[in-house]
Amino acid sequence: MKKMAPWLITILLAITLIVLAAFLLMNQLTNSDRGSEVKQAVSDVAVPKNFSADEIVSVTSTIEGIKTNLSDPSYVVGMDFAFQLDTAMTKEAFDKIKDFKVKPIIIKTLADTKPDELTGAKGKDNLSSKLLNLINKSLPEGKLVQIDITNFIMQPIY
Repeated sequence: MKKMAPWLITILLAITLIVLAAFLLMNQLTNSDRGSEVKQAVSDVAVPKNFSADEIVSVTSTIEGIKTNLSDPSYVVGMDFAFQLDTAMTKEAFDKIKDFKVKPIIIKTLADTKPDELTGAKGKDNLSSKLLNLINKSLPEGKLVQIDITNFIMQPIY
């Protein structure tokens, strides 16, 4: 028993240290990813200038009827979006690519989103910021200024 005690203590200590290191690394990775994503989203968002109602209509495009599962396959979400762009020419370019470039971006983003990440105004703002960054990268010209969620339904599947 005396010869076995140091081995048992060493093994238990090693297991404890491995579990502690894994916990700290996992916690640090999940918090730093979310924090940097939100910080980047906030820094990239330009403050929209004041438009008249007619100007808002001329630079706004909509995508309606997006229905998909979330990362938890027992939840389905239905959403409609309004996209405000910086110019009317940017809106024309956006309308040309929205069905085969923008919709897949939205569906992929929602597929990686957990149901609790979409609850409340903060969750919807985070989704809008994430989509704003991703969609701006795929626009051929101009810039997406604002995304509004115009309809939102999240339902568990039984």
